[in-house]
Amino acid sequence: MKKQERCSPMSRPPLERMMRIHKALSSGKHPNTTALANEMEVSTKTIQRDIDFMRDRMGLPIEYVKQKYGFHYTEAVEAFPTLQITEGELVALVVAEKALQQYRGTPFEKRLFTAFKKLEKSLPDTVSLNLAEWTQTISFRTTAEPNVDIGIIDILAQSAASGRTLKLIYRKPGDAEPEERIVDPYHIGNVNGDWFLFAQDHLRKAIRTFVPSRIVSATATGAIFKRPSKFDLERHLKDSFGVYSGNNDHRVRIRFNRTVADYIREKRWHPSQELIDLPSGEIELQLRLGSLVEIERWILGWGGAATVLEPLELIERLRTAAKAILDRCGPSTGS
Repeated sequence: MKKQERCSPMSRPPLERMMRIHKALSSGKHPNTTALANEMEVSTKTIQRDIDFMRDRMGLPIEYVKQKYGFHYTEAVEAFPTLQITEGELVALVVAEKALQQYRGTPFEKRLFTAFKKLEKSLPDTVSLNLAEWTQTISFRTTAEPNVDIGIIDILAQSAASGRTLKLIYRKPGDAEPEERIVDPYHIGNVNGDWFLFAQDHLRKAIRTFVPSRIVSATATGAIFKRPSKFDLERHLKDSFGVYSGNNDHRVRIRFNRTVADYIREKRWHPSQELIDLPSGEIELQLRLGSLVEIERWILGWGGAATVLEPLELIERLRTAAKAILDRCGPSTGS
C-alpha cells in the first residue's frame, strides 16, 4: 500500500523529521531512503526531499555512497543547524531585541531575556559575533514604562486565544472603588508603548477599551465566546488618534509654526492625515477623527506652536484646558 504524504511538496520539510535523519547520518550506519521512510512512516520521496533540503539549503555535507547503498556525512557535523538566518534578518532581530529593552525593570524582562537567550544559543558562532557588533550600534530608549502585572496579561492573552469570558474587577480613572465588568476579550495590543485590552462589554453591549494596569483581578466565568470574524483592530481604530474610537466625524485642522513644522512632516500621525505646506513656512495638518479626547491632549503637548483652526468644539475644549492650567499656575511673577 502506498504511504500517504504527510506534507505538501511545496511546504518546508518538518524540522523534527530532519533532525531524526541527522541523527541517523551521524551514527555512521549509512541509512537509505527506504529504511528512513519505513521508520518514520512516510514515503521515500518525502525522505529524499528532506535530504535534498538538508544538503542544498542547510549546507550539510551529505553524500550517497553506492557501495553502502546509503547516505553519510563526508565530514563531522557537531550540531544540527536548527536556525538559518540572513544578515538582514539578524539586523531585524537586533532591532526587535533593542526595542524590547523598554521593558527592563518590568515583569516582562525575565521572559524576554530567556527567549532571546534561546535564540542566541541557536545561532552559529559566526553570526553570534556579528550580533555582538550590531548591538553596539542600535538602541531604543523610553522615558515612561507602563506598570503591568504579568499575571493579568497572561490571563487576558490566554482567554482571548481560547475564547473564554472573563469577570474583571476594574478601576476607572478617578473612581475610588473598582467595579465588576463581564467581558469577552478580543485582542491585547501595545499601542505607543502602552498595553490595552479590546473587549466586548456585556453590560454596555459594545466593544470597550480597558487598561490592564487598572484591572484588579481577572477570572474566568466558565462561559465561552466566539470572536466575530468581522472584528479587526485596525478597522476598529481607524477613526481614533490612539486607542479610543468614537461615533462622531470630526474634521480637524491644526496649523503648526515654522519651529516645529519639520517635526510634523517627519511622521505619519494618522491614516487620514493630509499635510499642506504654507507660504509662511508653517504647515497645516488635516485629520478625520471619531473622538477628540486624544487629539486634545496631543495638541496641548505642542504648547504655543500649534493653532487649532477647526472644529469649534476642539477650540473651546483647548481654551478651557489652557485656562485651567493658568489658574493652577498662580499669578505671574513678571513685572
